[in-house]
Amino acid sequence: MTQAAARPKFAATSKEQVPGAAAAAVRNGAGLEELAVSDDAPSGGEARNGGDGEGPRTERIVERIAVGIVLERRKSKHRWLDYAWKPVAAIAGAPPRDPRGEWALAAAGEEWTHFHAGTLTLELFRKETEGYRVNLSQEPPRLFVVLRDLEDPEVEHPLVPVFVTACPYEAQDYLDSANDLVEPVAMPPELIGFLQAFVDRHHVDQPFKKRKRRPHDPRKVGFAGSGGPAPVDRPRRPKTGEDA
Repeated sequence: MTQAAARPKFAATSKEQVPGAAAAAVRNGAGLEELAVSDDAPSGGEARNGGDGEGPRTERIVERIAVGIVLERRKSKHRWLDYAWKPVAAIAGAPPRDPRGEWALAAAGEEWTHFHAGTLTLELFRKETEGYRVNLSQEPPRLFVVLRDLEDPEVEHPLVPVFVTACPYEAQDYLDSANDLVEPVAMPPELIGFLQAFVDRHHVDQPFKKRKRRPHDPRKVGFAGSGGPAPVDRPRRPKTGEDA
């Protein structure tokens, strides 16, 4: 990488292993070559809004990959909360599952339960390859999952996964929203190689352009040349006997 980029601050990823049922979904699923859908054909680009209703993205989607999200429900020690929720794993090539519908039990312990809480579509864009490179330079690379309270009486889950991205810059945009919870999960090894190959194919370094220094103009004082006010000489108060 030619320039280090600031890394968004996220909570630490859970160190627990991916549940056996979730791992089995990876082993039994199709290969990434079958999961990835090339989208080079449309000339006008594809719309993308990540489920937030804020309007479509206009960059062309180049690849789509199905990613299952495993959520953990853990008993909370907070007096006002019964449970704490967070994503703990991602499943490359998971079978379809609507996050708003019934979740599949993946594993359970004394104080925690893991659910396959839905399958989202990970979309890769050519214009986001710099963010992907930053992500791949981390150990480990991560996927960023956006959880949201849909406030829908027909949805029984308190939080629902609505979006997944491999770009930390895009995740930061969601993190700035007060309505969303953004958490990282370790990227599955299959996706790491696939994402690296995508970057190798599509990334283009942007040349650094040095700003040209403008010649000094003595008529332009202070910020007046850029539209700001120039310094003003204020009249000085004459000295009196009290100032002596």
